[in-house]
Amino acid sequence: QVQLVESGGGSVQAGGSLRLSCAASGKIYGSYCMGWFRQAPGKEREGVAAIDRYGTTNVAVSVKGRFTISKDSTKNTLYLQMNSLKPEDTAMYYCAAFCGSGGSWSESRKYNYWGEGTRVTVSS
Repeated sequence: QVQLVESGGGSVQAGGSLRLSCAASGKIYGSYCMGWFRQAPGKEREGVAAIDRYGTTNVAVSVKGRFTISKDSTKNTLYLQMNSLKPEDTAMYYCAAFCGSGGSWSESRKYNYWGEGTRVTVSS
């Protein structure tokens, strides 16, 4: 089993920044994909950014230029640097890991393990 624990969420004003972290532990071997998703109240979960086992990153159009995903493989930790935050970025942010084959990076069904989430609130 793999455990994922997110941290770094909080409340900020529009234009501010936050850095989310996701620490992975458990039966982890080799390189693996990880991603960030978010879900706002009343909306479906959406992919925010992901990094595959080769280090290739993908970022949603809605956050491109503002959010950066990175991973420290020595620490099994995933990061999401969020700058120029907007009220519409308000959501619960989830970390996901270990992708199955096929499908897009932004499809939640592609990931096998999930964290409990960390809340981000952006006020105007």
